Amino acid sequence: MNDMRIMLVDDNAELRRSVREHLSRQENMRVVAECATGLEALEALGKTAVDVIILDIIMPQMDGYSFLEEMNRQQIENLPQVIVVSALGRDDFIMRAVENGARFYMIKPFDLSVLTGRIREVCGQTTDAPASGSRVSLPGRAPSIDEKLASLFLTIGIPAHIKGYSFLREAVKMVVENPDVINRITKELYPGIGKRFNTSASKVERAIRHAIEVAWSRGRIDTLNKAFGCRVATKEDKPTNGEFIAMIADKLALEQRTA
Repeated sequence: MNDMRIMLVDDNAELRRSVREHLSRQENMRVVAECATGLEALEALGKTAVDVIILDIIMPQMDGYSFLEEMNRQQIENLPQVIVVSALGRDDFIMRAVENGARFYMIKPFDLSVLTGRIREVCGQTTDAPASGSRVSLPGRAPSIDEKLASLFLTIGIPAHIKGYSFLREAVKMVVENPDVINRITKELYPGIGKRFNTSASKVERAIRHAIEVAWSRGRIDTLNKAFGCRVATKEDKPTNGEFIAMIADKLALEQRTA
């Protein structure tokens, strides 16, 4: 029986290590590639034969949904089976992954023995054989601020590959750390982000504005209101950069205080 060739796509290096070590102990399973972003995974698919992809959703540069869409567009011969593993458990997230070709959707933290069974199932192998080291679970942990922002941006339709995504994420983190900086948005916030990304303050401002416009054009306003638990925006009343940054920063700061 040929080995099942597996690609791990997740920006969490510790998770990849745990999964790789577990799968290395299983019969006929071999991890042939590890990638931290969807872009890396697309490049690896052009060089390595893969049977199964274990895919995270929230990643920098290209998230899991964008990866699935691009992989399907490229019409890759012998398309790999995809198992999504994500901390996002909402029904609409799960449905979107399935509609884009995912065979299974597992919520983090997950049981590694269950993952092993899913891999065998998508490869058409029996699942009644006991997995070595079964019932090994990955430890749960509170999501980081970057993960919370990625989840929120994904929810409201800001794609990870546009420049405004990174600038907006940095802006929110700066305001969470120092709320008063929102009052110096043109003199301190934009220039500070520009310095970190080696660009100008004006380009930072325009890129953040574009990211907000993308979200509004995609009509995800109801989703944004649900995320905040109240009506914070309408399609006709698009916030300024400062209002949007402050709104998200306030939400995250409140979550940190009540955690």
